[in-house]
Amino acid sequence: MSISPKPHIEAATLIPVYRDEEGAVRLVLIRRSQGGVYGGQLALPGGKRDPHDHSLQQTALRETWEEIGLAPENVDILAALPAASTFTTGFLIYPFLGRIHVPPSWQPNKREIAEVITVSLDDLARPEAHGEEIKEFPTWPAPRLVPFYRVGAYKLWGVTYRILHPLLQRLWAGEWKV
Repeated sequence: MSISPKPHIEAATLIPVYRDEEGAVRLVLIRRSQGGVYGGQLALPGGKRDPHDHSLQQTALRETWEEIGLAPENVDILAALPAASTFTTGFLIYPFLGRIHVPPSWQPNKREIAEVITVSLDDLARPEAHGEEIKEFPTWPAPRLVPFYRVGAYKLWGVTYRILHPLLQRLWAGEWKV
């Protein structure tokens, strides 16, 4: 008897990027509040698709609005990117690259978001921003070497890393006007 894999839970995320006053391309990240499976981790704003969402793009925009107060009208979607799945929680995440108009201040949802962090793509390109470590989770058959980016005092890894890593080369190459 074969066991069918658990169906994926659809989710969507926004990859918010903008050009700062000095001309550097910056990426907006969130640090999740403590608690829950993703507590304390760096991530992109996003979440599960709701039944009333007409599209996954709408999910990404709604979740971003709810999590950090970035209104959908302040986002220009540049591309829908390939979906990525989590290794432990069963999510299939659909990312959308969006050029944003930065609000006067971020409005993080305190129940979900500990802080909003912006990072320059140039900072992520520096060799000292890259690292790897062995991680082990109960749902994994064995420990794994996991790559990450250092962002200040934090490590950005997991599905967020897997979404961003191939995208960064394309952003540095100027594939989209940010």
